[in-house]
Amino acid sequence: MNESRSRDYDLLYKIILIGDSGVGKSCILLRFSDDHFTESYITTIGVDFRFRTIKVNEKIVKLQIWDTAGQERFRTITSAYYRGADGIIIIYDTTDRNSFLHINDWVNEIDKYTNEETCKLLVGNKADCKDEMEIPTTEGENKAKELNIPFIETSAKDSTNVELAFTMITQELIKKKKKKKKI
Repeated sequence: MNESRSRDYDLLYKIILIGDSGVGKSCILLRFSDDHFTESYITTIGVDFRFRTIKVNEKIVKLQIWDTAGQERFRTITSAYYRGADGIIIIYDTTDRNSFLHINDWVNEIDKYTNEETCKLLVGNKADCKDEMEIPTTEGENKAKELNIPFIETSAKDSTNVELAFTMITQELIKKKKKKKKI
């Protein structure tokens, strides 16, 4: 058998972006996958996904990132996409209190469709909009502590911490995989 078609990565992870409509899920995905940002708001219908390969802890990791629709009418569609998810990034808009208040709803949905092996990360997006910020950084940090998950603020617009957010969740996934191997 010809081995020349070997994989060009060490690990493959499926990561899902969830959160209310308009929090910037698609913008974060576009910034991370294509290093591009658009001011135009286009509603995600159902789901969109992209790939990006990164190096973390000396491993070449291929990320399959799913961008889900945040609108209520698409919730039944998105439940199917939780299956097989290794990591989930819960995104809220730092300028929209309601998106922050809905975090527990999203976490309950995650708990319904995934298991405790699934890594989570809380992201406060639109950190560049300091003047319009409704959720202070400390409030986001406290929510993450309450949920026992890591936290970071990002800006898809100016690229702040977008790369770092994906690196953080990938590191968590690698750490969990190592722990599992030791057991």
